[in-house]
Amino acid sequence: MQLRRQLPLAAGAIFLQLLLAASSHAHNITRILSGDPAFSTFNHYLSVTHLADEINSRTTITVCAVDNDAMSKFLAGRPSISTIKNVLALHVLLDYFGTKKLHQITNGTALAATLFQATGTAPGSSGFVNITDLKGGKVGLGPEDNDGTLGTYFLKSVDEVPYNISVIQISGILPSDVAAAPTPSPSELNLTSLMSAHGCKVFADTLLANPDAMKTYQDNAEGGLTVFCPLDDPFKAFLPKYKNLTATGRTSFLEFLGVPMYLSMSMLKSNNGPMNTLATDGANKFDFTVQNDGEQVTLKTRLGTVRITGTLLDQQPLAVYSTDKVLLPKELFKADAAAPAPAPAESPKPSPKKKKSPSADVAADSPADSPGGSVADETADGSNGSTRLGGGRVLLGLVALALWAGAFLI
Repeated sequence: MQLRRQLPLAAGAIFLQLLLAASSHAHNITRILSGDPAFSTFNHYLSVTHLADEINSRTTITVCAVDNDAMSKFLAGRPSISTIKNVLALHVLLDYFGTKKLHQITNGTALAATLFQATGTAPGSSGFVNITDLKGGKVGLGPEDNDGTLGTYFLKSVDEVPYNISVIQISGILPSDVAAAPTPSPSELNLTSLMSAHGCKVFADTLLANPDAMKTYQDNAEGGLTVFCPLDDPFKAFLPKYKNLTATGRTSFLEFLGVPMYLSMSMLKSNNGPMNTLATDGANKFDFTVQNDGEQVTLKTRLGTVRITGTLLDQQPLAVYSTDKVLLPKELFKADAAAPAPAPAESPKPSPKKKKSPSADVAADSPADSPGGSVADETADGSNGSTRLGGGRVLLGLVALALWAGAFLI
């Protein structure tokens, strides 16, 4: 009889542990910081710069938060949004440092990589933070490029989920000339020069030669733009097909490789599904599907798949990536009869507003099997919702199973 009573108890405990495990891997930095109004400015800029999305997408992270007074001093210099992102990215450590670990650092000093280092824009060791357990119970922090000066200190723990996420308060903004250096605004940035310098010169020259497409890119740069430019060798091989298109078709093709919103790599990894482009216009969908397998992100149409091979730029509101092949829109090119049929598309992605230069209807350039249907009209979800394990239904199911198992105790 005792064994019969113990079995349901054990089953209930197991299900409750599964429930807690499912919840423990889900964190939302915006929600964590919203509990203390002293961090409201820091929290606000984590959302504005999309760093909150980056933080929420990682399973092991430490956020070094500063209060509103420290943020006010930093913002007094009127830094650009790109500079703010670089500086705050330096405050996000790619490792777990809870209170206990900070006071028990091996040999007293640790060097932690940050999100600023992960962007690839931090030269040398400027994206690393030195953490040192000092005498008297103090813990000092300082950027590695700050001549070893540790003028910022650990104040308190805000929230800790061991080895998953730690949010700590530090005494002020970490000083880094590299991170705080002024960055050009999107309107000042020469996109084609950037592409040319990173292996996409043929595509950049082709874009420059098309005033309508170039204007569409420029018009969208301030509000948000992501570009997927093919590397030189595959684009050279594609040029004969491109030249066979009509003038309108060429413009539509070039616009097809741009998305009118900023998409960081972590956002691409978490937003699998159809994506509208600069060429999307009513029934002319000109969309493609984003899909990732682990760390590899691919873009697909029914005519083929390309892989993202590198990040040329990732500074909100602009992102530019290189691809190993040329992504072909089904609206302009006919599918190879031998090619397998594509898998059914998942739920449609948002159709953000964009500025476009006037252009003629692209129907004349579309094959006879031009797709029908309307473009997705949902708005982009800018919230920083927590990661879910199979959605809320799975969590509710685990609770129900735990309660069912516990019922045998009665």
